[in-house]
Amino acid sequence: MKLTQKSYVLPVAVAALALAGCSKKPDRPYPGSTVLGPQAAGPVAPADASFGQNTTGLVDRGSDFDPNGHNRTALQAQTVLFDFDKSDVRPSEREKLKVAKEYLDKNPTHRLLLEGHCDWRGTAEYNLGLGDRRAAAVRKYLQSIGVPADRLETLSKGSLEAAKNADDATMAKDRRVSLVVVNPSAAAPKAF
Repeated sequence: MKLTQKSYVLPVAVAALALAGCSKKPDRPYPGSTVLGPQAAGPVAPADASFGQNTTGLVDRGSDFDPNGHNRTALQAQTVLFDFDKSDVRPSEREKLKVAKEYLDKNPTHRLLLEGHCDWRGTAEYNLGLGDRRAAAVRKYLQSIGVPADRLETLSKGSLEAAKNADDATMAKDRRVSLVVVNPSAAAPKAF
């Protein structure tokens, strides 16, 4: 097989053009002259600004609120428990809901998310319905003691978070309505 000089010329020319095309890097603009301004170190506080002062305009969510503005610990001790396959609020659980009403009275911007739960027994469909009935019963009781309806939301989780094949004590804790405090101003802004 004979190779000619012409067959070497094309690959050498392509390689030379590729290497010559990127000979100089462009100059980077000064960060202050860009639309966003300096970004690396963040905003510089004036010399007389006090340390720890909120100068960014961001809302402090508090350590107990998650990015959705939910606080699961504030009223955790007020979780309403239910008997097996029942959705009526027992008289012994009503005091917990009075404490929840007092909390809402002290925090007028907060709302409650009432999450209905069931133990692992029963079908998924039945447990979702039972969880919904439990949350609705708690909502009805809270409204009867003066909590406005627009400050209450319900959600059934059925047996989604229940311990499978659990003992009686664990199942008793799974039959509940959890009171989740919702602070709309603490929720992270939604990206569109």
